[in-house]
Amino acid sequence: TDGTRFAAKLVGAEPDKDVAVLQLVDENGAARKRVPAIPVGSSATLMVGQRVFAIGNPFGLDSTLTSGIVSALGRDMRSITGRVIRGVVQTDAAINPGNSGGPLLDSGGRVVGMNTAIYSPSGASAGIGFAVPVDTVRRCVEQIIRYGKVRKAALGLHCAHDSQARSLGVTGVLVMGVAPNSGAERAGARGLGRDAAGGVVLGDEVVSVNGTRVVTVEDLLAAVELNSPGDFADVVVRRDGTLKTLRVQLSERVE
Repeated sequence: TDGTRFAAKLVGAEPDKDVAVLQLVDENGAARKRVPAIPVGSSATLMVGQRVFAIGNPFGLDSTLTSGIVSALGRDMRSITGRVIRGVVQTDAAINPGNSGGPLLDSGGRVVGMNTAIYSPSGASAGIGFAVPVDTVRRCVEQIIRYGKVRKAALGLHCAHDSQARSLGVTGVLVMGVAPNSGAERAGARGLGRDAAGGVVLGDEVVSVNGTRVVTVEDLLAAVELNSPGDFADVVVRRDGTLKTLRVQLSERVE
């Protein structure tokens, strides 16, 4: 860095993935058109043992570079909203308070992750750092730039808490209700109901989405979010002991 400072404004954010997009602006508030950019790689091709580098401002020490390797892939980590970020990259490159938001680079200088957290009893680096994979960051950034937010897909199902489902002997995700005029309703999804005698009839049990097995509500949300509003998803449910596939057109989740 040459120490150049830029003004910026917030374009949008996705707290579930710990991602925000800033636009660099000039003294008149107009977007800067020529700004040096770092090349972006892919996290899909990362391998355990691969060399990586972390850049950040740990403890206020500007432009610090540390190195290490990819220690593990596919970790799960909770974001500030409590939602799980999946596929997180674990590294032993020293990451400390102040590194969050900085890039994790491969040996070619390409961004492969965004440093976000550490695991440490003391609050300082203990050799276990985490970065949001760049493929996840890219998906969020593209939508924020286009829409000002991340448009999340939804089935239109109201589901029971995992502990409640287990207490009823359900091993998948139990559907309690179906949103009116939703893709799930049009596909014939069934929520909790009553029989002619007034007894409770359990709703559908979701067991997979587009071939991905779901066991918890978080699994279901993660599987659906791989799609965009308007896409169709094949949702397999267990109803009356029989598996049934519902073709559901996804809507945009309202938050």
